[in-house]
Amino acid sequence: MENPEKSIFDEFIQSKGIFKNKEVLRPSYTPRQLPHRQNQINHLATILVSALKGETPSNTFIYGKTGTGKTAVINYLGYALESKGKSIEMGSKEDFAKLYLDGVDCDFQREVIDTINYCGFSGFFGEDIEEELKLPINFIYINCQHVDTQYRVLTHIANHFVTNWTSRLPLTGLPTDEVYNRLRQNIDQEGGVTTIVLDEIDKLIYKSGDDILYNLSRINLDLKNARANIIGISNDLRFTEFLDARVKSSLGEEELVFPPYDAEQLLDILEHRAGNAFYEGSLDPSVVSLCAALAAQEHGDARRALDLLRVSAEIAEREGAKVVDEVYVRKAVNKIELDTVGEVVSTLPTQSKLVLYGILMHEGAKTGKLTTGEVFDTYKELCRLSGMSVLTLRRITDLISELDMLGIINTRVVSFGRGGRTRVIQATVPVENVKDILTEGEPLASLQNVRIKVQATLD
Repeated sequence: MENPEKSIFDEFIQSKGIFKNKEVLRPSYTPRQLPHRQNQINHLATILVSALKGETPSNTFIYGKTGTGKTAVINYLGYALESKGKSIEMGSKEDFAKLYLDGVDCDFQREVIDTINYCGFSGFFGEDIEEELKLPINFIYINCQHVDTQYRVLTHIANHFVTNWTSRLPLTGLPTDEVYNRLRQNIDQEGGVTTIVLDEIDKLIYKSGDDILYNLSRINLDLKNARANIIGISNDLRFTEFLDARVKSSLGEEELVFPPYDAEQLLDILEHRAGNAFYEGSLDPSVVSLCAALAAQEHGDARRALDLLRVSAEIAEREGAKVVDEVYVRKAVNKIELDTVGEVVSTLPTQSKLVLYGILMHEGAKTGKLTTGEVFDTYKELCRLSGMSVLTLRRITDLISELDMLGIINTRVVSFGRGGRTRVIQATVPVENVKDILTEGEPLASLQNVRIKVQATLD
């Protein structure tokens, strides 16, 4: 009989494995050094340093494709900003004096500091300076892909200043203007400067409109004892075109674009992380180069490069390998692509799932060229079998276009001579795997074993 105290996990815990610290390869990890982003760090630091002087930093929009270091840089600066603010609060008067004397001759700075030490800090700067030394710095980070309504954003900011759980604002149920007033009161009571970061801000604007930006950009008009600024982060360089003119005017933003990493820069980043993530000798030297090269082909995405390296090692570890080599990188590429497709497909609206399922049924039957009309006919039959209402052909055409934009299918317009022009549809994902994902939940689960007669289109 097995020892009841022995756990099934004991064997795996005791084995050394490949990873020394897997978290280093996660996108959420903020390293102490950010290679090839010093220019962007310096630019943003010159904007945010105003907070340490009790002044309002400019509102800023940061643009760049996925995996270009936007979030990592802003979180790195946020930590540094709050840390510096605490050192000033704790009475680092010499640092505070240097901030006020920034750009002044060093010898003169030394004279000023000697004078402060002799006659006292408030004696030199004035009686109010001791209060200014206590100005708190608050840095609030919000991912708008998850916090995606004006109400939830305002609640998240307001609750940042609440230490008593019972006093926190509820996630639903209050009028928006009441939540805004509570937020304003909380910021004013805290005082100092609050920096509000809205990551993936385009998701918030497209879903809920730009009222949130209008309110936050004008909040300083309602504050008496505090100041606030906004930092927006977006993958979409054009999303500000959809903002109301009043919002653009209120923001008065600065803009900063993060360029993609090239293969050499990605190699530097991976080598820096790999040294902390893996035990010595557990990584074939060619693996890091291959991950960097593959990610560079996809628009210089550092997140993609880190995922490739991490998943490659995870697969190798599960298979009992002692060293990660290029074979596991190839396996990781296929796994990541399938996982990405699965995440996109599983979150599609039900009607889009039905349309996609109809397309995949034709793909599986190899019916040749597939047109919108044929997809619509199959879709109607699937709706009948699953008990769903049928949308119009025009709406189905829009859903097909959305699937095309997501990269799940590919559409192209072809000419049939006198027969006119039509759109031909083709799936770009693994048919059987995606069909399994689609039929995991209701109402498509009932379609798992359904067979519909699909006819081939004549060339």
